[in-house]
Amino acid sequence: MSSININPIHNFDDFVSELNKAGMSIGGENSEGIFTLCNHFSDNIDWHTENPETDPWEWRMRVLNERDDIAYAKLFFKKSGYITKEWYPYFYAVRRGGRVFDEEYYEGKISSYAKNIYGLIRDNINLPLHMIKQMGGFTKEDKSKFDAALTELQMKMYITMCGKTRKLSKIGAEYGWSSTVFCITENLFDAEVYELAGDITYEEAYQKIEEQIYLLNPEANEKKVRKFILG
Repeated sequence: MSSININPIHNFDDFVSELNKAGMSIGGENSEGIFTLCNHFSDNIDWHTENPETDPWEWRMRVLNERDDIAYAKLFFKKSGYITKEWYPYFYAVRRGGRVFDEEYYEGKISSYAKNIYGLIRDNINLPLHMIKQMGGFTKEDKSKFDAALTELQMKMYITMCGKTRKLSKIGAEYGWSSTVFCITENLFDAEVYELAGDITYEEAYQKIEEQIYLLNPEANEKKVRKFILG
């Protein structure tokens, strides 16, 4: 089997170029043995320096704020990851399989915490994390269930990250740390992406993703590949 050659990554533009070639990547280290672009970072790449060109932590929001062809969210193994617009319909077809939210909730496959969070985001288009907590009445005692529900919704591809913002004071001044903004998945890309997903069968989507993974990593473990694809 042939493989996909990933070039060394020296900066943000390199990262975007190689991500579009790969189509998908775990956001951090490759502890699950599937594929991550982190393995191709050059020596000048340094986390948490706040340098937008060479700090991968900054790239998470840059792809959402500056581009319209990359998704970033908790997508793989309940951890962060990237999927390009080209590959998004295939993951959407596998993870969603034509199901709708209410249907899954009434079948007991979605938690009540997730239902409350999803409803707030759906009704408000884009909603920062701190506003989700505030509007939903979530407290510190709810933290573990809230965090689990937020991850659940991202993994099932019902919501996704779409940027960040800061809190506003009563006079409209920004303050505090930045807060991640969420939207429903269908608002991230144009309608064509989801229409295409609707035309792809589960089997077709699964096989196409699986083939790409083995081109990126011929040694990937079969069981972990399945978990990577299905979420």
